Amino acid sequence: MQDKWQDALQGRGRASPLRRGFTTGSCATAAAKAALLVLLYGRAPGKVAISLPRGEVSTFSVFRAGLLRRGAYAVVRKDAGDDPDVTHRALVMVALEPREGGAEEDGGISVLFRAGRGVGIVTLAGLPLPVGEPAINPVPRRMIAEELEAALKEAVREEGNKRGDKGSDKASERKIGKTIGRNFVATIGVADGVRLAEQTWNARLGIVGGLSILGTTGIVEPYSCSAWIHAIHRGIDVARAARTPVLAAATGRTSEGVVRALLGLEERSVIDMGDFAAGMLKYMRKHPVPCLTIAGGVGKMVKLSQGNGDLHSGRSQVDFADLGNLARNCDADEDMVRKITGGVSVGGVLSSLEGEEAVREKLLCAVAERARNVARKLLLPQRFPLGIVLVDRQGKILTHLEAE
Repeated sequence: MQDKWQDALQGRGRASPLRRGFTTGSCATAAAKAALLVLLYGRAPGKVAISLPRGEVSTFSVFRAGLLRRGAYAVVRKDAGDDPDVTHRALVMVALEPREGGAEEDGGISVLFRAGRGVGIVTLAGLPLPVGEPAINPVPRRMIAEELEAALKEAVREEGNKRGDKGSDKASERKIGKTIGRNFVATIGVADGVRLAEQTWNARLGIVGGLSILGTTGIVEPYSCSAWIHAIHRGIDVARAARTPVLAAATGRTSEGVVRALLGLEERSVIDMGDFAAGMLKYMRKHPVPCLTIAGGVGKMVKLSQGNGDLHSGRSQVDFADLGNLARNCDADEDMVRKITGGVSVGGVLSSLEGEEAVREKLLCAVAERARNVARKLLLPQRFPLGIVLVDRQGKILTHLEAE
């Protein structure tokens, strides 16, 4: 994955721009519309077009569709484009059933959402859905309702044209209302979603039994890691709702395990921020927490200390000249400064300081202090206790600044 990411960022091996994909919410919307078209016309469409939240119209191929005993279903295969999305190529199914209530003269349609196999249930407060609800986010719910509404209106117009009654759609509305109505149950499932959910944050967020149906724009931008950033935000929301007194954010699994053991935290009290330090901290401006400790590999934390909010190797680099100047302020002699300035990795720099423990410890503490100062600036105007933990590749704590 890392090599694929790096190649894409640098344009290697690719003659055309990265291809955008679609969210699970867009796929579920297309499947729901296709299922309604089966109900209306008795046949499966080959393709369906839907409107996305920003106004774009996109067309989806229907993988499979047909009638059920009490309704219809359709399946759409997700295409995440060139994004390394865990749900790429997953099959998203919607079973649509009319439910009692009948047509409403002036009101919109009503959709009751249910989780099918592979879609999870919300069990913790803090998410944009109540506890007990299927993990089908608000924007996909709205998209589905709007597309069903549009498809029904189009069917009414077509029926009116058949009747030669173009001046009024009332008779057509009554006919369609009697056969289908305007109230539905939409059951959404994802093939293999239970297994795929194990590769996401869902369990930590309190979503059990499968995946979430996500999307705010309907589009997946390649290598934007929008799903990861979404998970960071939701993790903060859940921690706030649970009144978690201490929260930690880690750059990876090693630092996550270290900070959990160090602070005695439950899994749900640790945010896997990955490389998105700035994205996490900026979200905390409007959603502050009582106390935060940031833990990360020493190389990534050096980059944070140098003002980089995105810690990915393809988007930020360690400034070794700056690191050398910092070492000079930590009593490093000029020979050590030259070695550091000419370094190619932070690990190599630390190895070159073996035998110079006093300078090494001062330098690590200085990096941690600067990282904390950068984080505090990103948090402004919020101020709450903030700690920093630097970890090496073996999981050894190099420096721990307690939250203050």
